[in-house]
Amino acid sequence: MNPLLVPCACLLLAAVLCEPGPLSDVLVDRYFTPPDCSREVHNGDFIRYHYNGTFANGDKFDSSYDRKSTFNVQVGKARLIPGMDKAVLGMCVNERRRIVIPPHLAYGSQGVDNVIPPDATLYFDVVLHDIWNQKDKVQTKTEYRPATCNRTVQNTDYIRYHYNGTLLNGTLFDSSRTRMKTYDTYVGIGSLIKGMEEGLLGMCVGERRTITIPPFLAYGEAGYGNSIPPQASLVFDTLLLDLHNQNDTFSVENQVIPEPCIRKIESGDFIRYHYNGSLLDGTFFDSSYSRNRTYDTYIGMGYVISGIDQGLIGACMGERRRVIIPPHMAYGESGTGDKIPGSAVLVFDVHIIDFHNPKDRVDVQSYYKPDNCNKTSQLTDFVKYHYNASLVDGTQLYTSRDYDVPQSLTLGSNKMIAGLSEGLLEMCIGERRILKIPPHLGHGENGAGNVPGSAVLVFDVELLELADGVPDGYLFVWNGDAPAKLHEELDLNKDGEILYDEFSSYIMAQVKVGKGRLSPTEEPDKLIQDMFGNQDRNKDGKITVDELKLKTEEDGEHSVKDEL
Repeated sequence: MNPLLVPCACLLLAAVLCEPGPLSDVLVDRYFTPPDCSREVHNGDFIRYHYNGTFANGDKFDSSYDRKSTFNVQVGKARLIPGMDKAVLGMCVNERRRIVIPPHLAYGSQGVDNVIPPDATLYFDVVLHDIWNQKDKVQTKTEYRPATCNRTVQNTDYIRYHYNGTLLNGTLFDSSRTRMKTYDTYVGIGSLIKGMEEGLLGMCVGERRTITIPPFLAYGEAGYGNSIPPQASLVFDTLLLDLHNQNDTFSVENQVIPEPCIRKIESGDFIRYHYNGSLLDGTFFDSSYSRNRTYDTYIGMGYVISGIDQGLIGACMGERRRVIIPPHMAYGESGTGDKIPGSAVLVFDVHIIDFHNPKDRVDVQSYYKPDNCNKTSQLTDFVKYHYNASLVDGTQLYTSRDYDVPQSLTLGSNKMIAGLSEGLLEMCIGERRILKIPPHLGHGENGAGNVPGSAVLVFDVELLELADGVPDGYLFVWNGDAPAKLHEELDLNKDGEILYDEFSSYIMAQVKVGKGRLSPTEEPDKLIQDMFGNQDRNKDGKITVDELKLKTEEDGEHSVKDEL
């Protein structure tokens, strides 16, 4: 609406109307018009405005500022003096006008007792704060909406959002950001003002929306506290951070399932996995990667939050999946620490590294077996083999091919992890196998070297040689019963004492004719030296009758295969 310009006989100064002669109409000077004017005052609108009322000489007769309250009224319904009803038409919120109203459009020849004399011209300095109409509805303007929006706010949802709340003129009355805490509430059950209940519907997580609410859908004639005056329109700049429903359960998205998937996680399994944890709006709160260590736990047994306990059941080894967990399956209304707020939906991007069950045995898969296999490896056999060792995810640990000679051990010895000893049993020379060894048959909860704790190990093994061995801790065993008069047989020159040469010659003779066998783990000379040293108890270089004892006699054991 263009300013109404009326010439005056006196000098005009900026933003001041001079004293006119008799007026036939209202004079309006729009001395400040906001750059953004999306709505103007029309008849039937309700408005809130501040004003100072003066006479031509500058004497004040009234002011809304003195009452510390805006003037609230409906326009065009004869609730204002005629001149004011006319002068405010076309005004924008935050516009300032200087209005001159002649007596016949004000209080006429009667005036107002002790306040406004008869035939007084009135001057008003007005600033408009609010416009609304009974036909108004909640207005929403989407400032930003994420490209992906799988779910929007519906009635009975529980939401977390940030907001700045202002009056229509931009005056801030409240902000969740100043409290550094989201506003958390149910939608559609009467926990919010009606306009907010309506304005939040259909929002996506991450969406920014401006919601403008007329007074009758906000705090109405009563206003609220000292910040929201009566009949005030409200504007909320909102950012939705989270939503869920009490009927929600966990959900699984973005699955990348490796092939083949021979086995899936079951309740009671022990799993190792990496994860990135974030809130629903993408705010990061934790990551196992940052600690460079997997998260290791039993699943389905209450060791982790319910959403993870259930959300990882059925996953495959090596699978990646996103698990979205409502707060009642996570940390509830209280949250935890300073990074997970109360009533927060959690998002876990999980990579299953490996899993096993405490009841698992070694998984043996033979992928090459020679046609001629006359003999297979047995417990206590001495074997030579090549191997490549890795974790389930393919991380290489070590290989025997880095050394000049193959690995050699006695099956069942305490120098070999139990799972490897078990996996090498019943193998043919030249056979190749893949062994999956659970941690309780590997390096256990603590791991070893580059092997993490509770890790499933994968060995690619090839058996190269095998020889009949002796039990762990033995150097020599008889293939039958030990001689009844062993000392006499060892005492070749019959002088009552056994020297090293006699001892060595006798043992080698027994091995040659097949009556006994030496451990294949060491050279024969070294083994015989150790055996002689064990029997020469006083270390005088000879063995007497009293010194010579079988190992079974020393250990209190009974066996048909005795060892010196």
